[in-house]
Amino acid sequence: MGHNAAYMKPMAPYPSIFNDVIGPVMRGPSSSHCAASLRIGRMARDLMAGRIEEALIQYDRGGSIARTHESQGSDMGLFAGFLGWEAEDERLADSRKALERSGTKARIEITDFRASHPNTHKLMLKNEEEQHEMTALSTGGGMIEVIEIDGNAVSIRGDCFETLVFMDSPGQDAVDFLSRRMEADAILLFEKGRSGLVEIKARRFIDSKTASEFRSRFPVRSIKTLSPLLPVLSRKNLRVPFITCDEMIRFNKGKDLNLWELAVLYESERGGLDGDDVYLRMKDLVGIMEKSALEAIRGTKYDDRILGYQSGKFLQQMDKNRLLEAGILNRMILFVTAMMEAKSAMGVIVAAPTAGSCGALPGACLGAAYAMGLSTDDLAQAMLAAGLIGVFISAHATFAAEVGGCQAECGAGSAMAAAALVSLAKGTTRQATDAASMALQNILGMICDPVANRVEVPCLGKNVLAASNALACANMALAGFDAVIPLDEVIETMDRVGRSLPPELRCTALGGLSVTPTARRIESELHRRISKPGNRNYSK
Repeated sequence: MGHNAAYMKPMAPYPSIFNDVIGPVMRGPSSSHCAASLRIGRMARDLMAGRIEEALIQYDRGGSIARTHESQGSDMGLFAGFLGWEAEDERLADSRKALERSGTKARIEITDFRASHPNTHKLMLKNEEEQHEMTALSTGGGMIEVIEIDGNAVSIRGDCFETLVFMDSPGQDAVDFLSRRMEADAILLFEKGRSGLVEIKARRFIDSKTASEFRSRFPVRSIKTLSPLLPVLSRKNLRVPFITCDEMIRFNKGKDLNLWELAVLYESERGGLDGDDVYLRMKDLVGIMEKSALEAIRGTKYDDRILGYQSGKFLQQMDKNRLLEAGILNRMILFVTAMMEAKSAMGVIVAAPTAGSCGALPGACLGAAYAMGLSTDDLAQAMLAAGLIGVFISAHATFAAEVGGCQAECGAGSAMAAAALVSLAKGTTRQATDAASMALQNILGMICDPVANRVEVPCLGKNVLAASNALACANMALAGFDAVIPLDEVIETMDRVGRSLPPELRCTALGGLSVTPTARRIESELHRRISKPGNRNYSK
């Protein structure tokens, strides 16, 4: 690792509702694998100035991606990122062939490098002029962090304009020059032997005049620009009004704001956004969710999946009164199922908070809103309320099942949905946070054990369970039930419990239902169904 000397303090990584919680808009089975890998691929493409001729991708044998990189979309996403595609690109499933046609040679190796994070990507990138090494993490819900470039311990999350200056010799004078010539949020100097790397985090890239003058004064090897990947950018001296539920409650004393109003206030300060902009962004996301669900109910087809088209069958039986009477819950089950089918058929979805749990929160809210005859505005407010609960979870725990089990995905989604349902019922902020606390308490310890490495079974059932739990807890809170344990303490407990789960139960396909004889048989059958000669260019 190189020596890292910070010239300015890096920006605080406070979660954003639109970065970390409700999003990204994407295709693919998994946000941690597909959407995040695509973002890592985009970073790699920028590092190589758009020209990747050879790429060696390494996954650690002890991590999650080693066993799920193909079935959960890591390869698909990474190759699409190399090509510069967006996460919702309709060509995503064909990214491997498209990369081959582009002339890029990509090879995947499963090796032992003792990664500290289960979702670690090690990339070695080459073209005829240069080569670079990059190590990056998928941290949950499509979020990433590049932690190393050419042996230098960086921290790049895609939340600002990044300029990397590779130098033949290090020097603080170079950093001083840049600090005088441009307005930056952070300028970091990395020194390694006789070479150096200067990283500039800013609201825009270094301008051509400054770059030209810098080249004339200092021994610059190359200058690279890495574009932002996230919808909400960060900035220096970033502040938020609160970052825990307790702080929010104390902040709200005497104000009596609804949870969704507090969410708008938080995101406005976090992202430097106008409150109306925050609200309209959420309405747009609600529109995408609703469209995805309704299209899925009309029917989906996709070869590489376990479960077929089910939401339409459920609707048919519901309309014929052949289901047990469950009122609003049956409508929620319909929409949860539809959202999961949209995801599994490579349709456009919104990860909320992850693709693996994309049914619980949107399905619960859409089902409830349809049953109650509520408006898009009601839905947007409910999703904002859920988003703020998600901020607290993201800040103090994780959305990654590879780190915390399915309680980090469906458990978090259930807590968020419980608060959202209270919002739809016009309950108070205290009732919403109590509902979230109770919902998360009920799902502590939920494992992640996908059958055949696909995010379908038991994922669909867990999403339905999460929505059902949310409905029960919302009604309990509205009735005045005591949550007993404050939400902040439950979130802390969730994180501790999740990290204590054995790796076999954290999305590694090494435990739980993943290793049953039926699961192994399904995996073999799917592999035979979708495999074609010459369609694999990786080694294990």
